Amino acid sequence: MRSGMMIGAATALAVAGVASAAVAAETVPVAGTLLTIVAEGRAARAPDLAEVGGGVVSLAPTAQAAMADNARAMTAVIAALRKAGVAERDIQTRGLSLQPQYRYDQNQPPALTGYQASNNVSIRVRKLADTGRLLDALVAVGANQLSGPDFRVEAADAALDEARAAAVATARARATLYARAAGLAVKRIVSIAESTAIEPGPRPMMMMAKAAAADATPVVPGEMALAVSVTVQFELQ
Repeated sequence: MRSGMMIGAATALAVAGVASAAVAAETVPVAGTLLTIVAEGRAARAPDLAEVGGGVVSLAPTAQAAMADNARAMTAVIAALRKAGVAERDIQTRGLSLQPQYRYDQNQPPALTGYQASNNVSIRVRKLADTGRLLDALVAVGANQLSGPDFRVEAADAALDEARAAAVATARARATLYARAAGLAVKRIVSIAESTAIEPGPRPMMMMAKAAAADATPVVPGEMALAVSVTVQFELQ
């Protein structure tokens, strides 16, 4: 039994040694001059998603009345979203609150005047052309809070890869320029680090249409820039 335990322990140590060797990173000493380049790559895309917020703020003398009024109004808002074809997965409650309201008079203690109930949902809009009409529909059924839209590119990976390739190409070209100017040549890349950002274009226009207007609230998606910044360290020789 003891010999079996020893064999098992030796096997475990051997496996552990193999695992350690597999994850160990090889360190190549740097003998030449180091050059660090920061470069950026960009890829422009039209957004295909919009996120908007909609909700209701209700005021009432009592907390129960404020919550009841708010619940009725928000039920109508949710029903309007479903009627407009927004999927359940694209509707999410983001904020629900109940707060007392006070009146503050000089040299007097605060006086309770009522309660404010608030409920807001985040809505993911997949048909951008419907964004304005959807917002108008929410207001028509009682929504009195709107926010957004925040535009997004749902499948951003391909665009970010395009930006990464452009950033590395720019870094390499600059490194070659510096190396030649210094009478050297680029030997290899020592390290690469990146940071990403999605930059919106001009802020989209979203205005509440007048009740008598026939047109929907105008919402303009514009274009977004997906940017990648890389910090590349080169060894020169």
